[in-house]
Amino acid sequence: MLDSHTHAWGPASAAHPWTNGPLLDLVDDFDVHTVYTADRLLADMDRNGVDEAVVVGYPICDWTDNWYTLDAAAGHDRLYGIVMIDPFADDAAEQLRRCMATDGVLGVRLGAACPYDRMWETFDPSVTWLRDAIEETEFWDAAVETDAAVQILCDHGQLDQALELVEAYPELTYLFDHFAHAGPETPTDETFGQFADLAEYDSVAVKVSEIVHMSDSAFPYADMYEHVRWLLETFGRERVIWGSDYPNVSDAASYAEAINWLGQVDSLSDADREWLTGRSFRRHVGLD
Repeated sequence: MLDSHTHAWGPASAAHPWTNGPLLDLVDDFDVHTVYTADRLLADMDRNGVDEAVVVGYPICDWTDNWYTLDAAAGHDRLYGIVMIDPFADDAAEQLRRCMATDGVLGVRLGAACPYDRMWETFDPSVTWLRDAIEETEFWDAAVETDAAVQILCDHGQLDQALELVEAYPELTYLFDHFAHAGPETPTDETFGQFADLAEYDSVAVKVSEIVHMSDSAFPYADMYEHVRWLLETFGRERVIWGSDYPNVSDAASYAEAINWLGQVDSLSDADREWLTGRSFRRHVGLD
């Protein structure tokens, strides 16, 4: 089993201060140690039968400070890393090349749902900076050169912007997080349905991750199953990927619950679950 979406972070220090106030308020409510290190993540993985995991950069420090993600990926054979880089930075391409040269780093995450001037502090589905980022050709050329996966957190109302990016750089590998923030009442024939256009590109996969927060109900989050089924029908099981978003969901669920809901979706076969919990991610990012 491979968990495609986890987080871990190191202690605050003079070199790496914790600066994200809104995120610090959230961490106080998590049911894990305030400093949730890679070793703590690995211990939780072992308790829950998870073999490998992707550590997605956690912006408790300055959001472009990737020190802990790089350390976690380089220092643990069972962990991979996704970094966060400002594509508008003058040295964005070089930053990406340096990060991708680190063992275990697979790609970069873009917070398209965040206001650019409050990155990873809050969400605003009306922002459009992703469309402007398409013009940062040096950054995207570096992504192609290093075979970096591009992981995107956007709102379902921003999928048109994401489609423009994919159309501009179809040779890149893309991963879309957290149901594109679509809740159980979001119709699949409206903005969420734009995933159908994205599904036409083999380079695009979608993650059924953070279901704990997307759902309006308790475990096993049955009100989100229709979205899961629709994504499977639209992308095929080879491009639908499970991720827990642990410990970001630990305010409302245990790690076991963030994993075991998949076993409650009666329309999924054992083979489907095998794809969602490892095979699809490994195949999509070239780990096979």
